[in-house]
Amino acid sequence: MADNPDVISIGDIVTDDFIDLIEKEEHTYSNEQGKWLAIPFGTKIPFDHHEVVPAVGNAANAAVAFARLGLKSSFATNIGGDQEGRDMIAVLQKEGVDHRFVRINPKHKSNFHFVLRFGAERTILIKHEEYDYHWPHLSNKEIPKWAYFSSISEHAIEYHDQVADWLDHHPEVKLAFQPGTFQMAAGAHRLSRIYKHSEVLILNREEAVTVGGGNHEDIDNLFDHLHALGPKIVVITDGPKGAYTSDGQQRLRMPLYPDPAEPIDRTGAGDAFASTFVAALIKGNSVEGALQWAPINSMSVVQKVGAQAGLLSEKQIDHYLRHSPDNYRPSPLR
Repeated sequence: MADNPDVISIGDIVTDDFIDLIEKEEHTYSNEQGKWLAIPFGTKIPFDHHEVVPAVGNAANAAVAFARLGLKSSFATNIGGDQEGRDMIAVLQKEGVDHRFVRINPKHKSNFHFVLRFGAERTILIKHEEYDYHWPHLSNKEIPKWAYFSSISEHAIEYHDQVADWLDHHPEVKLAFQPGTFQMAAGAHRLSRIYKHSEVLILNREEAVTVGGGNHEDIDNLFDHLHALGPKIVVITDGPKGAYTSDGQQRLRMPLYPDPAEPIDRTGAGDAFASTFVAALIKGNSVEGALQWAPINSMSVVQKVGAQAGLLSEKQIDHYLRHSPDNYRPSPLR
């Protein structure tokens, strides 16, 4: 069993091209539908600079976070038969992520997204390639302790059934689920087997309403709806208000870790929180301990461009914990 990975991440991998907009050339405004980025139409718009960051995406970010935290991390994903795909594998190898389950699709391109950065916020232009998704055969020595499932293409709906079948045959594997956009759009009924298998479900407050229904203003009500889908531990992040957890026995709130400086880029903050929370559990921490780990990696990630540059090691997280404010601890929700 010594060769078995601690965790296998499941989901799409992408290359992000970060395009830094010039604030005097664009502006934002808000209405009843939310906040909007406005760019003049029918003209040429200068930008400051751009930076290509390969091997990212929710599941890829998690795989790298796990490896940096000292876990044996593997990754099941799809790439195209192009240079972008080769660059992604090179990044995973450099980060110590086992990429034997990365499936190459020779006739397809690799996923490539454009990130429009405006200050610390961003809007992402996405396109998921239509890969032929197949769950790999894992030998006994390749069965992980945990699986971490996150954002994947709308073309992969049957793939969820394959993952659920595999989990049926391996009930010893604990599942963490951080649903992406298309997974939430598919609905909790269609993905009911995944939710029922989940040891941990992680969403932000708006996503919690989308997935489980319930009252946006009532965290307890949101927890009740989400637990009804089957997960044992539910985590709801809430922006500057911090995060909340429920394990069926107790419900806790956790503040953010103070930012050392103004955030540079918020891309990947949610992924850092979710994967670090799960990593802490894998390493034997309690829910309370996991709640203290997770915001630290989020804080670090937003201090750099991209979702992975700021990911920390366990030693670095421990340093921040030892120097945390007195009020940086979980407290009962009620």
